[in-house]
Amino acid sequence: MDDNDNDVVMDGADHPMATIDDPSTTNGFRDSPALEDSLETSNAQSLDNDTADEEDESDPTAYPPSLKRRGLLPTGCCYDDRMKLHANADFGPNPHHPEDPSRIEHIMRTFKRAGLVFTGSDADLIRIIQNNPTRYMWRIPAREATKEEICTVHSPKHYRWVEELSHKPTNELRKLSAILDQGRDSLYVGSMTYDAALISAGGAIETCKSVVAGLVKNAFAIIRPPGHHAEFDAAMGFCLFNNVPIAAKICQLDYPETCRRVLILDWDVHHGNGIQNMFYDDPNVLYISIHVYLNGEFYPGRPENPMIPDGGMENCGVDKGAGKNVNIGWHNQGMGDGEYMAAFQKIVMPIAQEFNPDLVIISAGFDAAAGDELGGCFVTPNCYAHMTHMLMSLASGKVAVCLEGGYNLEAISKSALAVAQTLMGEPPAKMDVPKLSRDAARVLAKVQSYQAPYWDCMRPGVVDVQELQAQGSTRLHDVVRTAQRQVLSEKHGMIPLWVQRDVVFKSFENEVLVSRDIHTAKKILLIIHDPPELRAQPDPLDNSLEPHNSWVTDGVQQYIDWAFEKGFGVIDINVPHYITHPEDTDSFIAKTDERTLQAQVQDLMCYVWDNYLQLFDRADDIFLMGVGNAYLGIKVLLINRGTFWTLTCFVPVLLTWMSDVKSRISGVVNFVNGNLRPVKSDVDQELSSWYRDNSCVYVANDHACWADEDLKRKVNKRRFGSVIRSKVNGLTSMMTEHSADVHNWILERVSDDQHGDTTEDESRMV
Repeated sequence: MDDNDNDVVMDGADHPMATIDDPSTTNGFRDSPALEDSLETSNAQSLDNDTADEEDESDPTAYPPSLKRRGLLPTGCCYDDRMKLHANADFGPNPHHPEDPSRIEHIMRTFKRAGLVFTGSDADLIRIIQNNPTRYMWRIPAREATKEEICTVHSPKHYRWVEELSHKPTNELRKLSAILDQGRDSLYVGSMTYDAALISAGGAIETCKSVVAGLVKNAFAIIRPPGHHAEFDAAMGFCLFNNVPIAAKICQLDYPETCRRVLILDWDVHHGNGIQNMFYDDPNVLYISIHVYLNGEFYPGRPENPMIPDGGMENCGVDKGAGKNVNIGWHNQGMGDGEYMAAFQKIVMPIAQEFNPDLVIISAGFDAAAGDELGGCFVTPNCYAHMTHMLMSLASGKVAVCLEGGYNLEAISKSALAVAQTLMGEPPAKMDVPKLSRDAARVLAKVQSYQAPYWDCMRPGVVDVQELQAQGSTRLHDVVRTAQRQVLSEKHGMIPLWVQRDVVFKSFENEVLVSRDIHTAKKILLIIHDPPELRAQPDPLDNSLEPHNSWVTDGVQQYIDWAFEKGFGVIDINVPHYITHPEDTDSFIAKTDERTLQAQVQDLMCYVWDNYLQLFDRADDIFLMGVGNAYLGIKVLLINRGTFWTLTCFVPVLLTWMSDVKSRISGVVNFVNGNLRPVKSDVDQELSSWYRDNSCVYVANDHACWADEDLKRKVNKRRFGSVIRSKVNGLTSMMTEHSADVHNWILERVSDDQHGDTTEDESRMV
């Protein structure tokens, strides 16, 4: 027999369970014809609590008055089979749609099988109510929402559009579904869509009102169609009416003293654009959404009207609602427990606690659950339980969960069960939280910086860049480079190299320094490197940084000193991780991505070679040294410079030019702690072998290539040059550890007439 056939408490309109304060029914049920009368009766009874308590004592099925303390109240559950009547009128070749009517049935069946819903006899029900009333979930009857309730957040025109669906013939509904199922609308409709949408919205209302009124301690509304994509004037994304905003508004209107501030936490994998836009300027509704953003490409994407905000983290609300909209938009799919737990611990809970809501509503889409193909994420049921448990610490435990998306029936059922069990008081199981990914950590840091102006809890560790800029402050990396320039100028007379290209000059102003006699030097060392490493020891009490507890470690300086001592001309190129722009006000800015970095260093290295190095006829030996990610510049000089000349030269000239590059360069030294890069060319087939024979590539001891068998095989085949595994980690440590070896390696390759420890003064006289 189907589990649904045995449902006494939760299913069916014939015997919906009474509210806790309603003693007028038998065995905790009331007949459906008496439903409206009973609602009026319950309102009258609230005016006379003493009378109600006396009646409760005489009714064995009423909730025991002695247990009407919030901690001893049951968890509510709202469910109605009629919501399954919303089905796709356009069956097409495949009748199944992700937003399947069976979604709510599977969740309900899972609740029953797990023992959350009572399915026994009336006699057992009386005994349970008297002795252990919180053992099972308590029925919250669903009803149809009224037009007035729905129009608190929707336009009357939109309400009429949904209502008219019930009057359209089937063939017209099929055509309409075929049209609406395209693009951003992503919607299907049927003849019973209007009725199901009314019950879904009404179920959300009754669920939230039951929690606010104290009839249950918390509750779960198993409802569909979902709502969080529905806009003020339009349906979209499987959603007709926006259930949660409707319920929140009604609770605020009906309980103005006890439900003024509402937190809506949306963990559906898709951004709840409709909820955001309905409360974007509302100071009393805090909307927090954790979703996949994917630079605006993930559904619902960017609206056609650019004035309407999307799910980007920079959209924080407007006017009085500024700061009451928090978008945690992941950079990609594939997020899991580590990312979601970090989002809760770092962003959600601190802001929610500062907001201090009177009611928490969870827009509970379970499409971020592991196994949901549409969401493509890996959140486990236990993670959902932990997130629910944290939210239960807010609003005196008044938490209402309203179902949104989630399209894998097994995943949605297990996740919903974990949430419901937590609501009923079962502590979440012990959890080994996975490590937070770097990209996700950057997302959370970015969210924190955007929310810092509005929340005290977000300000620690977040710099107010606009205020600093107004005070004439300078980014530290600019200060460090200025100090480097001064030291190299005073010590060796090095000067900035003028780069006469608009884009390159703006990016590398003061970043390229050369020795004064570079044009007459017979030996040249070009070093292209990452900025110096910064190390600091924060104050253990307030996490503040003091200059005397901070260090700049620069492994390049020792090689410049050595080069001058040995009579080399020096070109020093510092490649910053970020180019300062006065208009940038973000407190945290990620490093330049590799594609942008490659374009910048390619343009710069080609410019330096064309206008300086290849014109220095007296230079018999040119050595290249790459440090950190900046060693990409050496690769693009050897490869992409040839691509540049292909635009203006014939192939024979190109080959001559490439051969000239190899003949002018005596050796290449690289220090690598990031990506290993092969050097090969489609034009010059000999370049790879030349690089293997004329390179010395030091790789950090903890580099991934030593643990990956495939990479290790490539390293052994010298795909990345002559790789040497260092005994140490870190660029500065490697440069110090191997300085003597590098010095000897370079000197051994210097032309015969250049051997010897020529002093700096002697080299200038040559």
